[in-house]
Amino acid sequence: MQVVGRNKEVKLLQGCLKSNQAELVVVHGRRRIGKTYLISNLYKKNIAFELTGMYNVSLSVQLENFYFTLNSKRKQKNRPKSWVEAFHQLSVYLNGLKSKKKKVIFIDEFPWLDSRKSNFLPAFENFWNSYAAKRNDLIVVVCGSAASYMVKKILHSKGGLYNRLTQKIHLKAFNLHETELLLKRNKVNYTRYDILLLYMILGGVPKYLELLNKGESVAQAIDRLCFSEQGILRTEFSEIFSSLYTQSYNHIAVVRVLAKVRKGLTRNEIIAKSKVKSGGTISKTLMELEQSGFIERYEPLDGIKRALYRLMDEYSLFYLKYIEGQKPEAQTWLKLQVKNTFKAWAGYTFESVCIKHVAQIKNALNILGVHTTHGSWIERDDNGGAQIDLLINRDDNVINVCEMKFYRAPFTIDKKYAKELERKVGKFVESTKEKKNVWLTFITSNGLTSNSYSKQLVQSTVEIDDLFENL
Repeated sequence: MQVVGRNKEVKLLQGCLKSNQAELVVVHGRRRIGKTYLISNLYKKNIAFELTGMYNVSLSVQLENFYFTLNSKRKQKNRPKSWVEAFHQLSVYLNGLKSKKKKVIFIDEFPWLDSRKSNFLPAFENFWNSYAAKRNDLIVVVCGSAASYMVKKILHSKGGLYNRLTQKIHLKAFNLHETELLLKRNKVNYTRYDILLLYMILGGVPKYLELLNKGESVAQAIDRLCFSEQGILRTEFSEIFSSLYTQSYNHIAVVRVLAKVRKGLTRNEIIAKSKVKSGGTISKTLMELEQSGFIERYEPLDGIKRALYRLMDEYSLFYLKYIEGQKPEAQTWLKLQVKNTFKAWAGYTFESVCIKHVAQIKNALNILGVHTTHGSWIERDDNGGAQIDLLINRDDNVINVCEMKFYRAPFTIDKKYAKELERKVGKFVESTKEKKNVWLTFITSNGLTSNSYSKQLVQSTVEIDDLFENL
């Protein structure tokens, strides 16, 4: 089946087929993100050997799996007793292949193969350095979801793989454009408003999107997947983290506290609220969550040097808000959408989606060629303070103050809200002593009503179609 989206990754992997050297490619990313699918489909005609690690099994079982896999390609007399012997057998098999085209060795779930005292990693390092790296017709692809392992042992290796990787791919969630492409390929026809709402619930995780059925409304799909007794996504939350991290309770604790705070939290605030130990434990936990795309670290544009962390994974936020503790019940999602909590959840999540699509917002504002930085701004005082969740600070003497509104109908600025906007922008200019032009930009799911307030206050608008642009 054809690979949807992933244009940059496809170009890189196809370039490896044309190179005149051996390639060692590392593909990492969170569970369900499509790593195996990408490699298996793109290199389908070139894979000479493919091995998938088994979870939590002994060395002997892993070696037996290797033996049977290689035996299906070339009859083996002896079962390997070690990984050194196993990789030797693999090199003998590869020596016997007569084709001059690039051959792919694909090792999936790599961290699971490196069990305690297995000596798998040193054996693999030796295989690459003493054999594979010397052949210009080989591509060795290593895949894994376990973020801590992939970062420490492979990407930041201080051993035999130090400075040996030729290509690195951090596979991330789909954007809205890629999500729409996947749904269209699967004949799942939704309006862009519905795709946006679906994205706010499931995120751009391909495996989740593949669960949608043709002829099924978004409400029906969410009820089936999240709120029915057998719903696949009812138990996905804990499974995600346990499969990625060895001490997943720390990661879950951090995600839980971040899910409750819209503006994000500092490192010290996370420690206090989550009870995760300071020092190396919290540093490792935050790094791994960031590497996997669950959280984002950013510097607020308020002149105070402190990093904030915010939850960026849509499914985790939706699970903690709605799925956890909810008993299976028919038409649950339709009932939840009319509650007051829906507005708050939708508003926060839409802001998160917009932040992920800043490039599309810049494109809509015709400033892709202008250097910018983006972030948030918060002012606390006795009068309630003010908060701007997305500022785009431009080198052409303009700052866009972005207001993001998720509504089923066009959003209308009334007299009361107009005064709030004027107060917020005024407070920002006063507090930061900003000399640039400060322009109000509205990003909406269904447009902005034209009235005297919008004409007076709003300099530019970004609408739903803009967020789906392919950049």
